[in-house]
Amino acid sequence: MWETDPVTETERKLGEFGFAGDDHVVPFAVEPLDVRGRTVQLGPLLDQILDRHDYPEPVARLLAEACVVTVLLGTSLKFEGKFILQTRTDGPVDMLVADFTTPHSLRAYARFDADRVEEAIKAGMTAPEDLLGTGVLALTIDQGAHTQRYQGIVELNGISLEEAARTYFRQSEQIPTDLRLSVAKLVLPGEGGGEHWRAGGLLAQFLPDSPERRRVQDIHGGDGDQRDVAAEPEDNAWQELLALVATIEPTELIDPTVGAERLLYRLFHEHGVRVYEGVHVADDCSCSDHKIRGILQGFSAEEIKDSVEGGRIRVNCEFCSKAYEFDPGEFAAAE
Repeated sequence: MWETDPVTETERKLGEFGFAGDDHVVPFAVEPLDVRGRTVQLGPLLDQILDRHDYPEPVARLLAEACVVTVLLGTSLKFEGKFILQTRTDGPVDMLVADFTTPHSLRAYARFDADRVEEAIKAGMTAPEDLLGTGVLALTIDQGAHTQRYQGIVELNGISLEEAARTYFRQSEQIPTDLRLSVAKLVLPGEGGGEHWRAGGLLAQFLPDSPERRRVQDIHGGDGDQRDVAAEPEDNAWQELLALVATIEPTELIDPTVGAERLLYRLFHEHGVRVYEGVHVADDCSCSDHKIRGILQGFSAEEIKDSVEGGRIRVNCEFCSKAYEFDPGEFAAAE
């Protein structure tokens, strides 16, 4: 069984099947296994974000993974708001930031020590856990100025972003979750070819009607206490899901000839999988002249003075690299 969203299907011609394509997150459900999830392939969007910064390749790969995690989680928000992924670590790449603003805007950047990254490349220590080092991963949901932020913190101590995201769900959301990520740089021949970044990911969650089915068996401690751990339930449906997801090859997550829908069909056609309308994701920074001007208006006279260079105040957005320039006289009230 292969089902599509009925509303979408009515908009297509008879016999025509629509594919979400690149830069669209595709929600899906495998109802016989009580599984829901999302999958995505990022292409042109990723090129736009990474090319403007000209990161060393290992840094670009790491930020691409952060982008995939962010869009998979951010597109699940059912309200106007923002999902923010941020790392703070002691490794060569000491900060990654990626944020998704509903309904479709993504931006991201990485901060790194160029000398340490070069040393890591020479030493062959370019795995995500090597570049990140020790620190924390913060995943934040922001619903706006008048609401309280929700934040989950995961320790990064020799683990990848993929494993850290699983830990987040296990600790914070108490939802059995599996996640797969893949990033690659492809070289395409012919006109319009050259090097292009691609990244993909799949997130699957076990959401049966009965909460009891989500739990592992109670673990009895030495003091007689019991604790429920929503990690790996012994439920047959969830175990089958884990086995199916484990068969995914990294290339399948990024291959444009496979795509999200074909990958889901390969995995779940025996059970029947329902796919829903894809959510488009765009390279869209929220910086603006108005916002930066507002920040500068909050500076003290001394801070304004220290910000002046060559008679002007110049600000570059770390996300999109857009340059802004202001006359210090506009902020004379701060003196």
